[in-house]
Amino acid sequence: MSAPDGCNLLDAIAALEDSLRVLIRATAWVRLTVSAVAILGAGAALAGSDTPSADEIIRQSMVASARDWAASPHYDYFDRERTVDGVRTSAVTMILGTPYERLVSIDEKPLSASDSAKEEKKLAAETAKRNAESSGDRADRLADYRKTREQAHQIIQEMPRAFVYQVASTKQARGRTVYVLRATPRAGYDPPNAASKVLTGMEGEFWIDTATYQWVHASARVLTPVSIAGFLVKVQPGTRFELDQVPIEGDVWLPSHYEIRSRSSILFLFHHRVYEEHTYFNYRRNAAPAATGGGR
Repeated sequence: MSAPDGCNLLDAIAALEDSLRVLIRATAWVRLTVSAVAILGAGAALAGSDTPSADEIIRQSMVASARDWAASPHYDYFDRERTVDGVRTSAVTMILGTPYERLVSIDEKPLSASDSAKEEKKLAAETAKRNAESSGDRADRLADYRKTREQAHQIIQEMPRAFVYQVASTKQARGRTVYVLRATPRAGYDPPNAASKVLTGMEGEFWIDTATYQWVHASARVLTPVSIAGFLVKVQPGTRFELDQVPIEGDVWLPSHYEIRSRSSILFLFHHRVYEEHTYFNYRRNAAPAATGGGR
């Protein structure tokens, strides 16, 4: 038996993991989707307290989310990625509409002078290439970038149908007062594709700052095994992610950390695990010029 749409089992696992990674990075989309759920009546104010209704909390969060999403391309940053293979730190720069990653250290040690020079040379070459690309090539590059984001959007569009959200409490966290929203699987949810099936077995928690309505922390985990290719591939309990955000400049907040741990099994015999942790730091404003015309 083969996986749906002619994909093999490993491809199905890889697609799911990629979707989870992009889902976590797409912070604003997550917030806007939760907003849609709450506005449809997912939660009410805590009885006998001054906590606003879920509708009002999420309405304010939508404003903050849109502001952050518009501002994010205007910031370059560093990304420290930790996996089972070690630690790699890259400088991430937006060049004509899409990001470019330049390696700066491995296992917390700066690159040698010669390796650093090679990375600088590659950056200069890529910048020159993008400046000289044809209109068609530029359109293709931007389309590929948008496609990656759309993969996340397809899953996120399912979240209003997949979960029920409630305002659970308020508490102190990281020096701020936050509203705690909890998400649980919606009974009877019928996922339309393999990647979104993972939502049927997950629960999540989101912390929203009471002063700014920004997202301070989000986490989700798989509670029950979820089949994504018939009975052959299952995402197992232990799959989880966490996301943290911090204020960057003025009223803009951006991600500071995310972590994903994925567990899956194939044919009940083969086990596949992924561990990936990112720390984002040294955000700095860039010009972020528009990627419109081509060089030839």
